[in-house]
Amino acid sequence: MMIEFLYFADCSSHEEGLARLRKVCAEESVSSSVKVIEVRSDQEAEKLNFIGSPTILINGRDIDPAGLEGQRPALTCRIYRHPDGRFSPLPAEGTIRKALRAGKSNCERGL
Repeated sequence: MMIEFLYFADCSSHEEGLARLRKVCAEESVSSSVKVIEVRSDQEAEKLNFIGSPTILINGRDIDPAGLEGQRPALTCRIYRHPDGRFSPLPAEGTIRKALRAGKSNCERGL
């Protein structure tokens, strides 16, 4: 499984976001390493379709595809909507967990 963590250095939530991702990976017994990618320019943001920090990709798919709707690539902090309706600069642990499980399942099926 390929796990990528993209961030913008000026976003204050990226360190906590990476710690949350690693915590959930450990809880889910995911042994794949996390590739950490700093997005440094508008050109990189455009190339990577980076809509904000932090962004987590599992096998190339954003863990919150609904959050991509209407967003443009930019060097900015990202906002996630939690299942209970709250907004946060970090994805919910459940969102990360669900994406990891789907990614693991797809790998096992050869997708």
